[in-house]
Amino acid sequence: METAFTPFASLTGGAFIGLGAVLLMLGLGRIFGATGILSGAVFAESRDELTWRLALIVGMVLAPGLIFGVTGAMPALTVPISPTMIVIGGVIVGLGASLGSGCTSGHGVCGLSRLSVRSLVAVPTFMVTAAITVFLIRHVFGG
Repeated sequence: METAFTPFASLTGGAFIGLGAVLLMLGLGRIFGATGILSGAVFAESRDELTWRLALIVGMVLAPGLIFGVTGAMPALTVPISPTMIVIGGVIVGLGASLGSGCTSGHGVCGLSRLSVRSLVAVPTFMVTAAITVFLIRHVFGG
């Protein structure tokens, strides 16, 4: 399985994620961690908390439509695994985010920029685990 090299799309996406994180921090003093935002929407403590979290989630869901409106084409997406495996993977990621006190976006984008010691440990752990997982799936299990 070959992974497409998309430097411009990746750079643009990363810049927008960084901009969103900065704007959320400046505007609301909140950290942009997708798992924390979703969890906070499900278990919102106030109407204000629910409002900004839902707005952000809706924006993430509608973003491909914006890309379609600008470019005239939907982003290319291929998912080479079954819906069951996607659900299992989602549960594993959710458990990992809970155990790691945050997700990759929260630790990697916001935690590292704040020099959080927890994030300085979490991000290399995520990266090493991801590299091992990709190696195992592609070269040992033949996926």
